[in-house]
Amino acid sequence: MLSAITITGTRSTDHRPLGEYRLLFAQYLAPFALPGIRFYLGGARGIDSLALLWLASETQASLTVVVPGTLEGQPADARHAVALVRDQSRLAELVELAHPMHPSTEGYHHRNRWMVDRSDFVIGFPRGEDTASGTWYTLDYAATQNKPRLILPV
Repeated sequence: MLSAITITGTRSTDHRPLGEYRLLFAQYLAPFALPGIRFYLGGARGIDSLALLWLASETQASLTVVVPGTLEGQPADARHAVALVRDQSRLAELVELAHPMHPSTEGYHHRNRWMVDRSDFVIGFPRGEDTASGTWYTLDYAATQNKPRLILPV
């Protein structure tokens, strides 16, 4: 039985129209967005913000945003997405990990491991096969934890 799902994905989403992401989310996130399910999202631009906004407007799932440092340290568009969801009373929790090395790759990896460790399932939206990307890092980490993964290349 699923209780928590991590969403991970590329920050680079300009190569597709926004409508395509909405369709992907409707097809692949909606079936999991059941009452009692918590989604962990990274609070960054790209897939994190797009999925957060879609989940807030289209589902009643519980939404938790996790940032490696503080929300103030996130890009303006990501802060804006979190503010919109918070204003709609759709944000269940904001977790600011205050990683001492943020911003850094290690800070982002720490955040991603934190989310995966608390999840039963990981849905990833990688762009390309760059195994050095944060999305692939997170998906690979989930595999080492024997967590099921759904990988949807964008």
